Amino acid sequence: MSQKLRQHIEEIVKITDEEFEYVLSHFTYRKFLMNQYVIQERDYVKYDYFVLNGLLKSWQLDEKGKPHIVLFATENWWISDPQAFYNQTKATLNIDCLEDSETLYISLDNREKLCTEMRKMEYFFRKKTTSGYVASQKRILSLISFNAKERYDYFTQQYPDLLQRVPKTLIASYLGITRETLSRLTSQ
Repeated sequence: MSQKLRQHIEEIVKITDEEFEYVLSHFTYRKFLMNQYVIQERDYVKYDYFVLNGLLKSWQLDEKGKPHIVLFATENWWISDPQAFYNQTKATLNIDCLEDSETLYISLDNREKLCTEMRKMEYFFRKKTTSGYVASQKRILSLISFNAKERYDYFTQQYPDLLQRVPKTLIASYLGITRETLSRLTSQ
């Protein structure tokens, strides 16, 4: 399992066996069951999770009780409530599992320690954080400038494997459309 993390890191920076063992010592393994919460709104967020296997979603309920999907995280993705994690405050998002999932998680203190002690890991985390910000910007721009069909097409192009793993109701929520609109789009 830990080899997945090493491969993920080495997509950006090469590390020795000794360096990886040290990095791994800052992570903790945890398995979650389908429908189990990883983070609940108003809980303090202590960890950032790397997904080894499985599928998770982050979401928030609006004032009318309607869920809004922010992110799906599958193998080799990171997931947390970034605002709460970096500020060490209470979550504004919920994160739960759509499938049984295995994760490696790291605290902010351990992440900062690794970044201070290992320039390679500082570079790795900076690259991952930057790519996350870029992906978030693309998602926001697609929500405000694409019509429903364009958002659906972009989703299917970017995440084709999720179409079989995620219920259509949740895909519709992620796209900011109704389930009925999604049905019309998929039947065209």
